[in-house]
Amino acid sequence: MRVIETVAEMRAARRELALPVGFVPTMGYLHAGHLSLAQTARAEGAAVVASIFVNPAQFGPNEDLSRYPRDLPRDLDLLASAGVDLVFTPSATEMYPAGFATWVEPGGVLSERLEAASRPGHFRGVATVVTKLFGIVAPDLAYFGQKDAQQVAVIRRMIADLNLPVELRVLPTVRERDGLAMSSRNAYLNAEERAAATVLHRALQAGKVLVEAEPGLGAERVVEEMHKVIMAELRAQLEYADVCDPDTCAPLESMRTPALLAVSARVGPARLIDNFLLRDDGTWETGAVTE
Repeated sequence: MRVIETVAEMRAARRELALPVGFVPTMGYLHAGHLSLAQTARAEGAAVVASIFVNPAQFGPNEDLSRYPRDLPRDLDLLASAGVDLVFTPSATEMYPAGFATWVEPGGVLSERLEAASRPGHFRGVATVVTKLFGIVAPDLAYFGQKDAQQVAVIRRMIADLNLPVELRVLPTVRERDGLAMSSRNAYLNAEERAAATVLHRALQAGKVLVEAEPGLGAERVVEEMHKVIMAELRAQLEYADVCDPDTCAPLESMRTPALLAVSARVGPARLIDNFLLRDDGTWETGAVTE
């Protein structure tokens, strides 16, 4: 496995890869969810590129950029074991050199609700860095996790609007045995907070049960149920519970397919998100438990 730090070297190395090229963009401190993306890319492509870049543009001024967990040697070992061919590890100045002034700005409801409302400017940073990475790596396929559902919707819209020659592959959320969605930020939690963090999954489960028991009910009733579950956990501070269109994040008035049940809460020092996806065919994407 080769590790590359500059844009010029990455572009040169890309020209030597067999096709198709699968790409797994990450911010590092990898877990089984990231590795599932890399392993699937390995199974589906002739070559696999991963990136590790903690993107400062998607962090707000009071967020956790400085303390975001990092362990590059460990991450490189994990990516090598997953069969990755190249790892792009640029610096912030490599990605945003002096004079950088061009941004990709998502629009519409996607840029107004849920994560966009809680983290102003976040998706501008995401869309900009992903566009840059797509331009540098030139992948045929790009792999993202369902846990970041609104990010997936932003990137899907961006690929369509900008006619980017990339196929988006979205894989199920990978969960711990107790249902907690894997996240690099789980490392912030102590034992009590870690136990409390399962409330996000429990809230989604409660919403799913209600949807299945009462077909056609109002989405507000599902939101209320998820809200109630999270508010009952004293260590959790609810940010939002929502039922929305998975492609636009526009709120739904009544349950239909497809639909996204989405929640966010702060538990101790960590801000966590999770979701269940009700597909067009009426089946659910709720994630997979890690082995």
